[in-house]
Amino acid sequence: MPEGWEWDDTLFLGSAPYYWRGRLPYAPGLPGALAEALATDGRGRLLDVGCGPGTVALSLAHLFGEVVGVDPDHGMIAEAERRAGEAGISTRIRWVRARAEELPAGLGTFTVATFGQSFHWMDRDLVASAVKDMLVPGGALLHIADLKTETRTADGLPHPAVPYAAVTGLTERYLGPVRRAGRGVRPHGTPGEEAAVLNRAGFAGPRRLVVPGGQALVRTCEDVVAWVFSHSFSAPHLFGGRRDAFEADLERLLREASPSGRFSERGPSTEVLLWRKPGQ
Repeated sequence: MPEGWEWDDTLFLGSAPYYWRGRLPYAPGLPGALAEALATDGRGRLLDVGCGPGTVALSLAHLFGEVVGVDPDHGMIAEAERRAGEAGISTRIRWVRARAEELPAGLGTFTVATFGQSFHWMDRDLVASAVKDMLVPGGALLHIADLKTETRTADGLPHPAVPYAAVTGLTERYLGPVRRAGRGVRPHGTPGEEAAVLNRAGFAGPRRLVVPGGQALVRTCEDVVAWVFSHSFSAPHLFGGRRDAFEADLERLLREASPSGRFSERGPSTEVLLWRKPGQ
């Protein structure tokens, strides 16, 4: 973790109900691409570290015999359990409320471990080493994220683009320009250089997969509000007693940008870095 910042349990406090609706989906071809890359056979065990409300675990559950999702946030675990129940797959998925730094936590061995835009919140060297020990020889670690290098526009789509710059500006008016993170701040954002961390841990790779997005999405004002509250740096609790005023200002901003309350957006592509534990 970055120097000068420590994790605390308010990092995503109150964000869980907004996460699924607010965050843009991974590319729709992701499960198929991973099934091919991993040559899954419906058996094996998946460990999803920092699982949030189950975004990755639920989408990949059909590829494995058993799935275990781990997350320290009570709200995220509750939301994941609810969604697994709605999907009728609760018996195949286990949700564990724990920090990644507590692994292996008696969870056993796995064929695949996934980190869906979660690795940067952890003591990465410690967690990488623990996960490597939990994988079977030849097992895979997947770092999954939106592709950051592509440019996406709403050109040719029926509604205005989401005014993200204006939304960010409004949020900073309420919370300040320094990136909030739980009870602390991260003025320099989240750390990178995952490759160096995973190389130090002894993983081989990576093999890079890009699953194309670009699907046309329609987003409502409520979706954009959920997007704001789904992030650690603008989690609901950070607004304190000014939350209602912020929501009212945000609603006005969005209605001025699109009187219909609808926005167009293209789904991002998904980048997967596939690492292997040596051995067969």
